[in-house]
Amino acid sequence: MKLLALDSSGLVASVAILDGETLVAEYTLNYKKTHSQTLLPMLDEIVKMTQTELSEMDAIAVAAGAGSFTGLRIGSATAKGLGLALNKPIISVPTLEGIACNFYGTDAIICPMMDARRQQVYTGIYHFAGGTEFEELVAQEAGPVEDIIKKCNELGQKLGKPVIFLGDGVPVYKDIIEELCNVEHSYAPAHLSRQRAGCHSCHEVIRRRQSRASERPCADLFKKVTGRTGA
Repeated sequence: MKLLALDSSGLVASVAILDGETLVAEYTLNYKKTHSQTLLPMLDEIVKMTQTELSEMDAIAVAAGAGSFTGLRIGSATAKGLGLALNKPIISVPTLEGIACNFYGTDAIICPMMDARRQQVYTGIYHFAGGTEFEELVAQEAGPVEDIIKKCNELGQKLGKPVIFLGDGVPVYKDIIEELCNVEHSYAPAHLSRQRAGCHSCHEVIRRRQSRASERPCADLFKKVTGRTGA
């Protein structure tokens, strides 16, 4: 499956091309220019550099929120226009789930935060069971930063796992996190702390993989869970 992914949900603009499970190219810009100035030129550049025809894509994935209303509108309009012109399906990826995929492979609790102003954040809490199986522990929501830290404390204590904070809300509310978070925690490094179109494309790969696994015969699932055949 060839997938074109777009993200303009926050300050970051990002475009990626995925072929199967290979990230062929990704162009990410975290700069003050508006997405109406950057997104299409970035798309044009990445297509030229990879010698790819947009008609080769099987689908278009786009960050669907939470995020900036204007940014989401630009991303959605771009994806819709491409989808209509190319007759390709559009895949809606929850922004925060996509950000969490930066930490695919970790067993920690993942808490992305996007600044929603007035001490509010767009957030959710996620986990990769065994490092690979995506789990939503707290659904995507908007609320006071204090509330999500409280939930991180509860889940950290319950599961006995550290918390990783990431997203553009972290530098804004880091003092509050440090004051209120009483479980082991850390902060994502710069290259893993923001939206990336490559992560949105990988989110779709993970979703499809887990969907196929859930469709296996009951006997196979029983064997996976119990280690026995069920006979």
